Amino acid sequence: QVQLVESGGGLVQPGGSLRLSCAASGSSASINAMGWYRQAPGKQRELVAAITTDGSTEYADSVKGRVTISRDNAKNTVYLQMNSLKPEDTAVYYCNAKIMSGRWKQYTYDYWGQGTQVTVSS
Repeated sequence: QVQLVESGGGLVQPGGSLRLSCAASGSSASINAMGWYRQAPGKQRELVAAITTDGSTEYADSVKGRVTISRDNAKNTVYLQMNSLKPEDTAVYYCNAKIMSGRWKQYTYDYWGQGTQVTVSS
């Protein structure tokens, strides 16, 4: 199994920056992709950014150009650098890890962190 521990959330003013960290432990060597999702009150959970083992990245249109996802394989950690934060970025941010398994990698297992609150307000 995989355990994910997030850190770095908090209160920041509009235009400010935060860096979220997600440290993976357990069967972290088998992780195929990691990403960050967020969920604001009254809204569904949405993908913010994701990164695969080969370094490919994906970003939501709403954050593209303002956030960067990166990884440190030696530390089994993924980061989300967020700049130029807006009030609409306020949400609980969840770290996600995906593991593909089975003979043909036909099964996808999702692991989630506990979530970290990001509040953008003046």
